[in-house]
Amino acid sequence: MMPPCRQLRILMTTDTVGGVWVYASTLARGLCRRGLEVSLVTLGPAARSDQVEVVSGTPGLTLETTDLALEWIDPEGLDLSRAAERLASIEDRVRPDVVHLNSYREAMSAWHAPVIVAAHSCVRSWWLACRGEEPTEPRWFPYMANVHAGLAAADRWIAPTRSFRDRMTELYQPERAGLVIRNGLEEHLAPSGKEPFILAAGRQWDEAKNLSMLADLAPQLSWPIQTNGALAVCHDKHRPTGSSPELSRLELLETMRRASILASPAVYEPFGLTVLEAAAAGCALVLSDISSFRELWDGAALFVAPRDEAGFRTTLARLIRNDALRTDLQTRAVRRAQRYPLRATVDAHLELYHELASAGHAKTSEPHERSAEVLQ
Repeated sequence: MMPPCRQLRILMTTDTVGGVWVYASTLARGLCRRGLEVSLVTLGPAARSDQVEVVSGTPGLTLETTDLALEWIDPEGLDLSRAAERLASIEDRVRPDVVHLNSYREAMSAWHAPVIVAAHSCVRSWWLACRGEEPTEPRWFPYMANVHAGLAAADRWIAPTRSFRDRMTELYQPERAGLVIRNGLEEHLAPSGKEPFILAAGRQWDEAKNLSMLADLAPQLSWPIQTNGALAVCHDKHRPTGSSPELSRLELLETMRRASILASPAVYEPFGLTVLEAAAAGCALVLSDISSFRELWDGAALFVAPRDEAGFRTTLARLIRNDALRTDLQTRAVRRAQRYPLRATVDAHLELYHELASAGHAKTSEPHERSAEVLQ
């Protein structure tokens, strides 16, 4: 571990839904272990008890809960002015050296400190990937305008893969070039004794994950498919269909250690933390052939067109039958996952934080009017 850096104070926003929380909470802990102070501010649903437990007790890390709306839940921006006021009061109290936003529109607030926007996903790119067209409902027009304005307002913006950085650049044409900082694992999961089942983890309600396709083909496979959520895709000849309970994060990680295969037929995935975690846990990877997965896993996974149900069925059946191929892919996945350690992620963020804090980007701390306008 590198020696602690000059102490910086970071104000970081996050939501508690899916991969953004995992990214933000893991990064915050890593930064604090390097001597920084991080105020982690949640937007949207409050953190669950198991999520709070992950960050509690970390020296230098404080967790603050708000009831501010997530931008994709509030696309018209009805809560934006209130968010600007609440976040301004938090900044005045915390006095951060850098503000790290894991959303877009909040960058339009009149922050004193320099602002980084981390692009994890966006509804427009999601819509194009999932439905093959631009959003046409008027309620999404303010959302897209605010994403554009948020990227423009940030001092820097980052993305977890080149493919997603390039997609956001194509869609929103930000003046500043995006920086790629890949997500990283806090620790590699030692594979446990592998069992004969396939894991398909992800938000069941998100059509980008395309898990319903696995539900359709599951009865045709000799191994069951297990998920982490309520949609039942766990079938075999001897097991009745039924809903599976929601797994906690610790339960999901333990399930990854036992699973032999991870299947992800996602049509849209800017990074895929679940895939990284499963790879580190020794799962053979069967992934949709999309640009982000190719960028990260080419040579360490089998790829199938994302909507090719027959292709996924054939590939999974082949892996079930072929022990040597499955073992080889499990080994390749573990080795590839080692390319993405949390240490490298923390180092890259630290370099960016120090650049902004030391290059004179910090804005005046004199009182001034703060506002956040919803762009129509």
